Amino acid sequence: MGVADTDVESLRIVYAGTPEFAVPALEALIENGHAPVAVYTQPDRPSGRGRKLRPGPVKQVAEGAGLPVVQPESLKGAEAQAELAAWRPDILIVAAYGLILPRAVLAIPPLGGLNIHASLLPRWRGAAPIHRAILAGDSETGVCLMQMAPGLDTGPVHACRRTPITPETTTGSLHDTLAREGAELLVEQLPAIAAGESAPWPQDDAQATYARKLEKQEAWMDWTQPAVALGRQVRAFNPWPVAQTGWQGQAVRVHAARPIASATDAAPGTILEAGAEGVDVATGDGILRLQTVQLPGRRAVAASDWARNADLAGQTLTGAV
Repeated sequence: MGVADTDVESLRIVYAGTPEFAVPALEALIENGHAPVAVYTQPDRPSGRGRKLRPGPVKQVAEGAGLPVVQPESLKGAEAQAELAAWRPDILIVAAYGLILPRAVLAIPPLGGLNIHASLLPRWRGAAPIHRAILAGDSETGVCLMQMAPGLDTGPVHACRRTPITPETTTGSLHDTLAREGAELLVEQLPAIAAGESAPWPQDDAQATYARKLEKQEAWMDWTQPAVALGRQVRAFNPWPVAQTGWQGQAVRVHAARPIASATDAAPGTILEAGAEGVDVATGDGILRLQTVQLPGRRAVAASDWARNADLAGQTLTGAV
């Protein structure tokens, strides 16, 4: 898997990534003298009220650094693959690129493809490993450098870093931590990988779990669930798609909440108390205290503000509108 007489200083890197998660690794490569010969990123997408085409975060960083940017719609065709081969890459480094890389693409660089994946493989292969780890109640997760192979995140692993998931961890905070840890791990391990001195270990497929893509419908809170599970849902869906509940025929988004150590025999969804500390809601097991909420067309506010402006005690929150 090595490249004869190749060291990290002379390594020709093609970097492929699109969203914010992929930015720290690209920046770390540039800052450490390993600037890619080209950066691949998804085509610009329409966003905002005007639906104007906007470059993704990786493209913005790459262009700011004066690096060539390539944005194919797909890498399945012979023309796109020939263009990639023309960069003569020694290695393809991938982080949240978002396009499928065919076997023929992975065969182009002598060192193959190296993926920065936001979980402790083989746990949480797939599209949404950060969200799924929090939703499942995992006590820790991490980031791994995986040698890419055909199949969904199935390749052997060069190195991993672990990080705890605390009762305060949100997808937003964990995303930032793992993006930073992945960047540091990449720079740390790249010399050994470039020299062919890294010995990746195979994943145990029997231990694999699948992190399926999030659906907006999952954001609805089912009050028959335990308070602990609902608290994880709120944290996992912050900052997107944001957990939500029905109230008086409208959707209220819940940005922050926590289970509290109290019991109740009230029906799930019943607002038990609403005051300065938040809005306490009965669940299938225990009480969930809403801390930050957002009514339609409004900005997010402390739940205590909501409580001051509405007579909430005794009302019922629902799992839909």
